[in-house]
Amino acid sequence: MINVRDVCKRLGANQVLEDINFEVKKGTVFGLVGENGAGKTTLIKCMTGIYKPEKGHINIDKQDVFDNPKAKIKIGYVAEQNQYFQSYKIAEMLKFYELTYQDFSRKNFNNLNENFKLNINSRIRELSKGMQMRLALMLNLCHHPEVLILDEPTSGLDPVAKRNFIKILMQEVEERKTTVFISSHHLSDLERICDTIAVIKKGRIQYINSLEEMKSNIRKLQVIFQNSPPEDMRNWPEIMAVEKIGRVFYLITKEYTEELTNKLHNENPIFVEEVDLSLEDMFIYSAEEGLADA
Repeated sequence: MINVRDVCKRLGANQVLEDINFEVKKGTVFGLVGENGAGKTTLIKCMTGIYKPEKGHINIDKQDVFDNPKAKIKIGYVAEQNQYFQSYKIAEMLKFYELTYQDFSRKNFNNLNENFKLNINSRIRELSKGMQMRLALMLNLCHHPEVLILDEPTSGLDPVAKRNFIKILMQEVEERKTTVFISSHHLSDLERICDTIAVIKKGRIQYINSLEEMKSNIRKLQVIFQNSPPEDMRNWPEIMAVEKIGRVFYLITKEYTEELTNKLHNENPIFVEEVDLSLEDMFIYSAEEGLADA
């Protein structure tokens, strides 16, 4: 559904994106994580046709996005900072969206607003950041996009609103096969909804894999050896990082394989135990070490 190939983008003198490549299949949720300044928002602005890449292409359903209304009409875009008409009332924004999008559903908006509870007579400038984010989410869901691109969509949402949003988003994916691309710092949210995760660092995609594969491959093992650990352990191809506290060695794997298990047991360890890793832990280790060759 989404195809990004060899995309490069400069902003002024800065090379912000370099050779970005990935695909997002229809009806799946693709999560992008990275540090501030890594290029997430710039990539999203290229994907929505706001920026034109100097090199490469971005297709939505086999159509180039930039300067193409037929492709853009398929996209719902929720920005981290929503620049709506500040003097408009919510009711006026609804009329604006009805005029802009032929398939916009006021009925769906009212149904969603039973959860989000916005006063449609309020002006945009009177809304908090969280309320503006709720409004943006509802407006973009209600024109029934084939692709939903979200930049930090849970920013400013309270826990109840966040839970409702995630529930609504997953219903969209399940019922309408909406394709979702989401960038977020809230890694626990991504862990709950994403099929695939990509890590971006300094404008390059360093790692991309299904969440299932990540959980299978990136693990943390605590090991105590009877004698000294293998001298070359840090260079084992399956190992991403090694930490040591007292006699305990913590091995973070990038490939958890039977070969690795055999190598450890050949060293006659006193014990080997797996420690739970969250998606946030996986992101921190992969961002620090880099998994471009994984």
